Amino acid sequence: MRTVNTPALETERLALRRFAEDDLPALFAIFSDEEVNRFLPWFPLRSMDEARAFWQERYAERYRQERAYQYAVCLKSDNIPIGYVNVSMEEHHDLGYGLRKEFWHGGIVTEACGAVIERVKADGLPYVTATHDRNNPRSGAVMVRLGMRYQYSYEEQWQPKNIPVTFRMYQLNFHGKQDEVVYRKYWDHSAVHFVETAV
Repeated sequence: MRTVNTPALETERLALRRFAEDDLPALFAIFSDEEVNRFLPWFPLRSMDEARAFWQERYAERYRQERAYQYAVCLKSDNIPIGYVNVSMEEHHDLGYGLRKEFWHGGIVTEACGAVIERVKADGLPYVTATHDRNNPRSGAVMVRLGMRYQYSYEEQWQPKNIPVTFRMYQLNFHGKQDEVVYRKYWDHSAVHFVETAV
C-alpha cells in the first residue's frame, strides 16, 4: 500500500482537502449542530475551545501520522468546509461522513465519499466498511449508492453517550467477490447480532 496522508482530491463540485487551523469556525459549525451530530459517537461541540481540541485530536494529530484519510469537504466556489469524510486506518477501515444540514439532499456526501473510496482503493486498501444507526436509514441509503452491501446488524452500548444502539454494517470489497471477505469483529464482539431480511 502507498504511504499517503489525505492527498487533495477534486470532484465536479467539490474540493476535498485537509482541515486547517483556519477552518475552526467552519469545523465548529459542522460539529456543533445537534441534528447533524445526533447519530455520531460524540456530543456536539459547545465552544471554540472544544473545536480546537477536537481539531487537534481528530485531525492535526492524524495528519502527522504516516497514513490517514481525514478530509474536509468544501464547495469549489469558496473552499470553506461544509462537511467531512474519513476512512480509518484501523482494521475495519470504517468510512465516516457528515454534512451541514443546509446542504443535505443534494448528493454532496455521495459525491465526496465516492472520490475518497476511489482514492483508498487505488492506494491499496482491501475494503471499506461503514455502520449506521438503524434509526438513521438515510445514512444507509448513502452506503447503498456507493455500492456497499449490507452484511449484518448488531447491538452496542455506544460511548460516550452510553445509549444502546442497533447498528447496520455495510462493506465494499475492492478485490474479489463482495461476500468473500466480511469484517466480523462487530458481530463477534456483540452479544446481540443478526441478519435483517429487509433493510
